[in-house]
Amino acid sequence: MKKLLFTLGFIAVATGVFAQDNTAGAAMGKAKQRAVYSRDFFMIQFSYDGWAQAPDSVKTKGLSRGFNMALMYDFPFSKSHFSVAAGLGFSTSSVFLDKQRIDMSNGSSTAVRFISSDLYRKYKVATTYLEIPLEIRYRQVSDNANKGFKAAIGAKVGMLVNAHTKGKNSLGGEKNIIKEQNKRFFNPWRFAATARIGYGNFALFGSVNLNPLFKDNTNLDIRPYSIGIALSGL
Repeated sequence: MKKLLFTLGFIAVATGVFAQDNTAGAAMGKAKQRAVYSRDFFMIQFSYDGWAQAPDSVKTKGLSRGFNMALMYDFPFSKSHFSVAAGLGFSTSSVFLDKQRIDMSNGSSTAVRFISSDLYRKYKVATTYLEIPLEIRYRQVSDNANKGFKAAIGAKVGMLVNAHTKGKNSLGGEKNIIKEQNKRFFNPWRFAATARIGYGNFALFGSVNLNPLFKDNTNLDIRPYSIGIALSGL
């Protein structure tokens, strides 16, 4: 009888220890999965930027460029390859003009004016936005965005935090930089459509403004766009 009780007690203890080991192992497994699997929380984008619907009187040139960065939280749909994501980010854009400048210091006018000028060797219009991006995402490997085919469509709302022009020239053999900052010609908000397609951590993306860059009273319906490469992970 004592041997039977001892045997039953030993089995009970061993079962409890085994169950605890399994529970701890499962918890560690889930933690490891969370550490390894990616849902594209962090995104960096490098782009070529341009102005769509710009009139012939507005001339751009060179390698106009942009940079975007965002932190996004992913909400996967249950038992599906689809998810929705929202986040917070910022974007910058620099578009170079061809022998033109903007009269940023004209305080008597509320409409932007592009003026022909040979004063600057390089002259750009730069903007910076604080943004809220939204995306509907598809992943071939639903629980790991580091692998497989991926695609996303979405939109982003941006608040203008900086707008300035920057011109470079040489006077007397010395480099001279003139920077003028003024937001009054620019729309304080922008709304853009976005799309992305890629494999693993790399993708191609595009975005285009749904509203004009400049305020309505400028009579310029310029819509900025971006095409570039996206890096994502975490």
